[in-house]
Amino acid sequence: MIEIRFHGRGGQGAVVASELLAQAAFLEGKHPQSFPFFGVERRGAPVTAFTRIDTKPVEVRTSITEPDIVIVLDPGLARTVPVAAGLRSGGLLLINTTRRKEDVKLPTAARIVTVDASGIALANGLGSAASPIVNTSMLGALVATSGVVTLRSLLAAVRAFVPAKVEANLKAAEQAAAAVALEGVVRA
Repeated sequence: MIEIRFHGRGGQGAVVASELLAQAAFLEGKHPQSFPFFGVERRGAPVTAFTRIDTKPVEVRTSITEPDIVIVLDPGLARTVPVAAGLRSGGLLLINTTRRKEDVKLPTAARIVTVDASGIALANGLGSAASPIVNTSMLGALVATSGVVTLRSLLAAVRAFVPAKVEANLKAAEQAAAAVALEGVVRA
């Protein structure tokens, strides 16, 4: 079973990202589970979402405390939330930032991958400069770096379940996947 934890802020699409990833896994015949955790439900408040993917039905119904993959949609959260807590050694920490992975200073033995998901989202008209919607960009980077699902399945899930700006979201996912591929990232 692969366990993934998303950290974002209300309005960035962390919950939708978790759901889209689960839908992509389902399209591949896998057994997904997706659920959010909200503190204060308001735009800009920290949000955590979870996805589990397995080849057999998922029976666990708890929060993910030792994820294989952590996805950080807002790099500012790393200053106030222990985003790398419990991340398995050898796992993946995917973070939305313009910084190089060598410059990301978080306590983890995981592989760190960075992507400018905000820049990609804004270039595709997703959100505003103050609040870019980075979920599909981050998912594109995820599939290119982890192979947890294929890009084809992700794009099919976006087409089927994203309610607005479908073409922009497809482009954002593809561009983020290409951006991390240019960095020479090797899939696990």
